[in-house]
Amino acid sequence: MLQIDLLGDEGIVVLTPRGALESDDFERLSGVVDPYLAANGALKGLMVDAASFPGWDGIGALISHVKFVMGHHSKVARVAVVSDSELLKLAPHAAKHFVAAEVRQFPSGDKARALGWLKGAVPVQP
Repeated sequence: MLQIDLLGDEGIVVLTPRGALESDDFERLSGVVDPYLAANGALKGLMVDAASFPGWDGIGALISHVKFVMGHHSKVARVAVVSDSELLKLAPHAAKHFVAAEVRQFPSGDKARALGWLKGAVPVQP
């Protein structure tokens, strides 16, 4: 289950996993993000707030995740990963090979600083 919070005035989406990620999570995420992108062209940022990485519910969820990232990465200026997970700490290094967004990791509990960093982003051009 994925909690999705759109901070519309800020142009930021906050994602908080509450268990293994499911295919439906990415359909719901698209349902929130796509109308915003249609109206505004881009997001300043996306925050993943996860003390630990919960994994995926199955291969279908992993594929849905990859499809979402590939379809949306060019419309997000920055991604903040707020986590102490060793796997998620590697996200900025791996992401630079696959996504257009600037990705930065912040320790758990540093959500306010991560949000401040995202707010300072200049939205990407649609």
